Amino acid sequence: MFHIYLTLAYLYVLWRFVIPLPLSRTWRTLLALTLLVISKYHLILIMVYGTMFSPEVPRVYVLIAGWLFSAFVMMLSLVLVVDLVCGVVAIGRNESLKSLFGGRLRTGIAAVALLLSAVGVYQAVQVPGVQRVEVKVENLPQSFDGLRIVQLTDLHISRLFPGDWVEAVVSRTNRLNPDAIMITGDLIDGTVQARMKDVAPLSKLKAPLGVIAVPGNHEYYFDADQWIAEFRRLGMRVLVNEHLALQRGTGNLIVAGVTDEVAPTFGLPGPDLEHALSGSSKDTPTILLKHRPSGAAESAAAGVSVQLSGHTHGGMIRGLDQVAQYANQGFVSGRYDVDGMTLYVSNGTALWNGFPIRMGVPAEITEIVLRADRQTPQASN
Repeated sequence: MFHIYLTLAYLYVLWRFVIPLPLSRTWRTLLALTLLVISKYHLILIMVYGTMFSPEVPRVYVLIAGWLFSAFVMMLSLVLVVDLVCGVVAIGRNESLKSLFGGRLRTGIAAVALLLSAVGVYQAVQVPGVQRVEVKVENLPQSFDGLRIVQLTDLHISRLFPGDWVEAVVSRTNRLNPDAIMITGDLIDGTVQARMKDVAPLSKLKAPLGVIAVPGNHEYYFDADQWIAEFRRLGMRVLVNEHLALQRGTGNLIVAGVTDEVAPTFGLPGPDLEHALSGSSKDTPTILLKHRPSGAAESAAAGVSVQLSGHTHGGMIRGLDQVAQYANQGFVSGRYDVDGMTLYVSNGTALWNGFPIRMGVPAEITEIVLRADRQTPQASN
């Protein structure tokens, strides 16, 4: 369906933007072919590399391709908006839509799309800042009051986010002196062989209570079992439908982790919260690491205190987050109260290189401070 939607998008841009341009047929044909190639960027990657998630080309080419594809999406959006506005004005003035949507306006749309895309891509590839959040946890042992967790998610380590970028993220994370580091999936794009050097800095992540991770959907696209073994070699505790108990002083805290919903497609176990919590004490507060925010109500019903998720990238563009929420049960970015359980959905530390743009939705390294509270946390969004 993804490629069908892009084909429809291209046909609309062709019809409403390219064909009416006051250019010669030769120039309009060249522009139409260029936009066709850009719109089929992901399909071309599949044909060349067998996957659209990991183009193994120099970073500058990934940046240019990401900029052009993002500009195509911006152009589509702007044409749709201008068509809507001009249509309303044309009806009100009893004029033709063609007279309002002229060549100068189309030229302006192209320039704005290219500029906005350049700004958005630039913002997307920076080392993210720190987002600080306090979470009240009912019945949290006093020894865990003030516990500092750094959540990383959706690093998408790739040619776009290579080893030096990872090194900077690790350095910024370690400077926070967290008690625990929790990574909620989509660490990589590419095979273990292709990403070996890029992921190496992750071994430098340091926290007294450990580095704990779960796989996201992208791990399964590149042989999750191999990646889980590699993450463990790098010093992470990867939870696959299981839990562990953190001890601090006389108190305990359960950290559970589940797999991603895409796992059964690759013949591997899907998320099983019941199995992950099996044998844990129901009286001990529980943090659940789950890549996608979906299923939060079920997590709350199972007694989870806090669920940490990613996957959505925060919607990437302000306004687009309102669309993204429909694919994620209404959860896109920030803190939610779900039947007394706190769900935190990170905007992501990076994002997928196939649409590398951020506008008004910054990436984040999330510092979460747990606070003991006998009361149910107040709703916050």
